[in-house]
Amino acid sequence: MKKATMILTFACALLAGCKQTASNPEIRINQVGFAPDQEKTATIDVNSADAKPCYVAITNDDSELLWHGVASETMLNPVSGKPRQIIDFSYFDKPGTYMLYVDNGLSTFTCPLTIAEHPYRELTRKALRAFYYQRASMDIVEPYAEGYERKAGHPDDHVLVHASAATAERPEGTVISSPGGWYDAGDYNKYIVNSGYTMGVWLMAYELNPEYYKTLSLNIPESEQPVPDMLAEAMYNIRWMLTMQDTDGGVYHKLTEASFEGFIRPDECQKPRYVVLKTTAAALDFAATMALAARVYAPYEATYPGFVAQATDAAKRAYAWAEANPEVYYDQPKMNEQFNPEITTGAYDDFDVCDEFYWAAIELAILTGEKAYKVAATDHAKAIAEANGQYTPSVWGNVAELGYLDWLMHSEDKAKIKTNMEAMLEYLQPFLDEAESISVHRSPYGNREDDFYWGCNSEGCCWRGIECLYAYRMTGDEKYRINAERCLNYILGQNATGYCYVTGLGSKPVCHPHHRLSYSHPKGTHPGFLAGGPNPMRQDAETDGVQYPKDVPADESYLDYQPSYASNEVTINWNVTLFALSAGLDAIR
Repeated sequence: MKKATMILTFACALLAGCKQTASNPEIRINQVGFAPDQEKTATIDVNSADAKPCYVAITNDDSELLWHGVASETMLNPVSGKPRQIIDFSYFDKPGTYMLYVDNGLSTFTCPLTIAEHPYRELTRKALRAFYYQRASMDIVEPYAEGYERKAGHPDDHVLVHASAATAERPEGTVISSPGGWYDAGDYNKYIVNSGYTMGVWLMAYELNPEYYKTLSLNIPESEQPVPDMLAEAMYNIRWMLTMQDTDGGVYHKLTEASFEGFIRPDECQKPRYVVLKTTAAALDFAATMALAARVYAPYEATYPGFVAQATDAAKRAYAWAEANPEVYYDQPKMNEQFNPEITTGAYDDFDVCDEFYWAAIELAILTGEKAYKVAATDHAKAIAEANGQYTPSVWGNVAELGYLDWLMHSEDKAKIKTNMEAMLEYLQPFLDEAESISVHRSPYGNREDDFYWGCNSEGCCWRGIECLYAYRMTGDEKYRINAERCLNYILGQNATGYCYVTGLGSKPVCHPHHRLSYSHPKGTHPGFLAGGPNPMRQDAETDGVQYPKDVPADESYLDYQPSYASNEVTINWNVTLFALSAGLDAIR
């Protein structure tokens, strides 16, 4: 018997001496690491609802016993009904790399454990560098590639105006240039609506912790510039977005091929590329992004001369176009009935743009101080509240919360700040109550059935953590920080599947994402990407060999399998919430 097992057995005997009945537990834990002062827990899946608490211990490389205790009483996962126990080792706070042991009386199970002063620094760096890998129209070269060099794809200097986007000045077939930007997801297209949301979260994350980001080196071609690397990376996408504005102020919904490319290298792609239909949502997301960017990049005018004025003018013109065209929605099936070629790539359709009007008006009001934008924001806020309630969580198709949070951080109206903050805290409280009611965690095994859907790892878990960070910033209440950490623990391995949902990190990372760049690259999966997560709707089932196990519960409805776009794709809007959460927690320390 190994020395550590002997020590653990002895410690267990001292603690209780009772015989254990649990068998084959699996340890589900944050595989990246914990900060010394944070709550530290792991979840053990056990086979019997009658299982007695497992014995647990922490040892170092010399098999020296450093901590020991017992797990919680067995409780049932409310989604799957499976029994589980919780280990709480928060008291152990010494930085280092250790081994966590679990002894059920029959067998001993182990997993590595890391405690560090800044456990999320490299996670944040990798999550941000994932965007560099997504760059279109440029070679990815060493030393910046860090092993993932490739030839440029999609120069996008010969993009056709689709019939749906034609105007007298730019008729169908007009060639425009729209290079740069990031590939949106596992495909090779570029979408303004999702890109706008991504930039909103990105630039707001920077404003919360600018000093932190100034110290974060990403090793990108612009790293030598006198501007934080994360802002330099964002500018690569913002420059592309500016090319998507038509001369009349309207903004093309997306730049795309007519149908998705295969899983080939970007430099092998040959399909024609189009800019498609100018829409109200695209114009407003663009307007909000440019107004926000004009404010954030103002201190860096020397590096980007003329940008602030350009972005401000672009934002105002896009907003004016939207006001003149308030109901131009992206309805791809309807569009395909009228125009050729048919477009079958991602739609990002949205038939309610009140939230986009609100966000754009807020950002323009903060930037310019003009009363008209403030009045418009107030009017749209009232309409949103009447339709959806006082507070709604943010996703790419509902951006009201971005405006809500930014106004919370920048308004000088103390009464309005108080009202906004109270509404946000009221919205968050039921989730915190639920977390406490099950002893430990809402996300790790405290989920409800409706917590799982396409992109839930980001739109549910990571974004909830970001909301908690805003609440922590405004109140200083530790419960919000703790719950933000719980959300990240879930992403990093303390979940029903046991996966670290970030590629290239942890002991059981996602290895086969739905991602053309990874699939087509000789080195394989690129690090730092967040997978979408469990999705019981399984829109990809029975396609391209995608077969989910029968009767799998919602929180395990996930496949680490490249064709599984419904559970294992990666996207820029999901990755931005990952780094905003991890960086926000890291910056606290």
